[in-house]
Amino acid sequence: MTAGLRRTREWLTDRPWLTDLALGGGLTAFDVVTLSARTPAPSVVGLALWGLQTVPLFWRRRHPRLVLTVMTIAFAAFEAADPVPGKTPGPYFLIFGVFAVARRAPARVSLAWTLPALAVAVTADLLTGRSGPPRLDSLEPITATTFVAYLLVAWLLGYGARRIDLDARRLRDLNERLRAQQEINARQAVVTERARIARDLHDVVAHHVSAIAVQARSTEEIVQDDPRLGRRGVARIAETADTALVEMRRILGLLAAEPEGVGPEPSLRNVDRLIEAAEATGCRVTAALDAPADAVPAAIQVSAYRILQEAVTNVFRHAGPVDVRVAVRVDGRRLTIEVENAPAAAGHRPVPGSGRGLLGIRERVTAFDGTLDAGPRPLGGWRVHATLPLQGIR
Repeated sequence: MTAGLRRTREWLTDRPWLTDLALGGGLTAFDVVTLSARTPAPSVVGLALWGLQTVPLFWRRRHPRLVLTVMTIAFAAFEAADPVPGKTPGPYFLIFGVFAVARRAPARVSLAWTLPALAVAVTADLLTGRSGPPRLDSLEPITATTFVAYLLVAWLLGYGARRIDLDARRLRDLNERLRAQQEINARQAVVTERARIARDLHDVVAHHVSAIAVQARSTEEIVQDDPRLGRRGVARIAETADTALVEMRRILGLLAAEPEGVGPEPSLRNVDRLIEAAEATGCRVTAALDAPADAVPAAIQVSAYRILQEAVTNVFRHAGPVDVRVAVRVDGRRLTIEVENAPAAAGHRPVPGSGRGLLGIRERVTAFDGTLDAGPRPLGGWRVHATLPLQGIR
């Protein structure tokens, strides 16, 4: 029953003209039938003046002030002409006109039209002697107090309905704005996630492809003199390529609804993989790892791993097989990452890069309000020193 009533109300709300037709047409038809049954039957003028107090209700939504004006004038004319002896509509029809004005116009405007209508109706009723003087102790239709009370209630109801409509409209606007903002936030989240995935993909590809390039060049130089060592180099290239594919599958799996478990999440527990990859290219790595993984939040571990990966990648991309020092330690409430390398050997051919490596490191450090110091060493080579605060990160 409740659902049926709700659907009926919604159906009528979408067709407001039906309500106007029922109100104006229903009242007019009822009055015509009632007055025609009187003896003697009222004149055509009487029926017209009476009808002018109900027929305008057809247009009460589009022209509420004009409707109230016509109804008020028709009421005063009916009172003065007295075309139906002993019969007067009283203030009842004007109630609908006042309600319509209060519902459709601001309070000041509706009062500016309601008060004159009330004054005209009361004056006409008093001058024709149809009602007695105002009596505060009576609301009978025979007193002018009735006009004041009924029209005041009608105005208050219309004013309240208008306020409800305005509040509902504001809520709809706020909901639309909220929905639009949510869509913007969702799109921004997608863009941010794509940027993060692009950074991770860049780190993985740059790291492993650079390692493959360095290994391939080293293998090319020794394959003629030492085929056995050359085969080991080729095997290392294949292993590095396989590792790159596994990590790429893991990153691209983030774009799927259910990512596959194709590899471990980057963390400080897997720093040895970076060291092994660097050593496979001929680098001589000295590692000082004094940062227990359990003491570092997971979010920091992912960024720390990527910073180390990019820094080590830059070493064998730009300097080749050189001495490298890697240090990771927890110092108070911050994580310190340091990668230093010796100068490149004479005649080394750097592997071309995208230029986004150092930028990616800086973005990851900035994301955690850390500090970064990256640049050439006084005695040659390169140094990357990053600190990430641990306080407030979980």
